[in-house]
Amino acid sequence: MKLFLPRFFLSRIFYATAWLRDRNIADRTRERNESVMRLHILPTFEAGSVADVTTARVRSWRGKRLAAGLGEPTVVKAYQLLRALMNTAVDDELIRRNPCRIKGADRYDVPERPVLTVAEVFAVADSITPRYRLLVLLAAFTTLRFGELAAPRGRDIDLEALTVTVRRAQAELQDGRLFDKAPKSAAGVRSVSFPAELLDAVRHHLEHFAASGRDGHVFVGPQGGQLRRSNFRDDWVKARKAAGVTAELHFHDLRHTGNTLASTAEASTRELMTRMGHSSSRAALIYQHMTSDRDRAIADRLGAMIRDGGGGASG
Repeated sequence: MKLFLPRFFLSRIFYATAWLRDRNIADRTRERNESVMRLHILPTFEAGSVADVTTARVRSWRGKRLAAGLGEPTVVKAYQLLRALMNTAVDDELIRRNPCRIKGADRYDVPERPVLTVAEVFAVADSITPRYRLLVLLAAFTTLRFGELAAPRGRDIDLEALTVTVRRAQAELQDGRLFDKAPKSAAGVRSVSFPAELLDAVRHHLEHFAASGRDGHVFVGPQGGQLRRSNFRDDWVKARKAAGVTAELHFHDLRHTGNTLASTAEASTRELMTRMGHSSSRAALIYQHMTSDRDRAIADRLGAMIRDGGGGASG
C-alpha cells in the first residue's frame, strides 16, 4: 500500500534543507550550495510541494534570472543544484521524473583566460611583495592552486628532489575560518617538480619568509599568521598593475599559464593529469589542443618522418 505523507513533509524548504544537510560534501562546498539555494532557488520555489515543480516553471525561473542580469555562471550553478535536488526526489519516489530537462542549461561557454609569457610571470613576481614572490612563481611553474600553496609545511618542500608535495589544501569559509581539507580525489595528493632555476628563490623564501620548522607553513602573512586569499588579493592587484599585465588576470590564471607552458614543453596527457592533480583526462586534453605552435611542431616532425622515409608530397 502506498504511503501518502502530509503535504508539509514534501515542502521544498523542508526537503531542500534535509537534502543539503545529508549530502557528504566539503564544508566550503556546503556553504556555497546553501547560499545558492537561499538566494536563487527557494525565493521562487519555496511554496508548495516538490511535485509542484514543473519543467515550464524551471524554464521560466531560469529565463527570469538571466533577464534580471544574474551572471550566467551563477544561473548555471543554481540550475545544476536544483537538478541534483530533484534527482534525489526521483530516487525517493516523490516525483516520477526530474523537471530540470532544459538542454544546455547546465553549462556555459567559459571565456578564454589570459596566458602569460615566462617574462610576464617574472614581471608580476618581481612586482609583488617579496614574501609572495615565490608564491607567484610556484603557481605558474607547478600549476598548484592557491589553496594547495597555502597549506604545505616545511617538510613538504624537497630541495634535493626539487618538489612540492601536496597533502592537503586550505579552504576559507565566508566567516573567515580557515581549515585544511583532503583533496577531492586520490590524484590530488601528489609531488610536483619545480624547475631547478627556481631553487635559489625557494631557498631564499624558506630562509626569510617561511614559518620555522618542518611543521611551519611555507607561506604565511606579514604577521606570521596563515596566508589568506582575502588578505593576499590587494597585493596581487597592485603587482598585476605594476607589471603592466592584463587587468583581467586572476591569480588562478597562473595555473592556466603553467598548464599551457607544460603542454608546450611536450608534457603528455598523463603527465599533465599528474601535475594538475586530476583523475580525469578531460582537463588535460584541453591544454594539449589549445596551442597552435605545438600543432605546427607536430606537423613539422611528421614532415621530417616523411622526408626520412623517402615520401613525397605529390599524389
